[in-house]
Amino acid sequence: MKTLNIVALALLIVGGLNWLLVGLFKYDLVAGIFGGQDAALSRIIYVIVGICAIYAFKFFNDVSEKERAR
Repeated sequence: MKTLNIVALALLIVGGLNWLLVGLFKYDLVAGIFGGQDAALSRIIYVIVGICAIYAFKFFNDVSEKERAR
């Protein structure tokens, strides 16, 4: 499970940096690397990052448990 958490975090960071580039420079790095926003591989990357974001909701429980323990 630890490996899955690390992979999810890494992909969320990649997604966050991609959105930073979109916001600041109007440049979509994923689309630039994989052939445009409509390219199949780009869409797969977007879906995987989105699934990682959904998976990351489980971390809220971990954070709130640590806060209650203080």
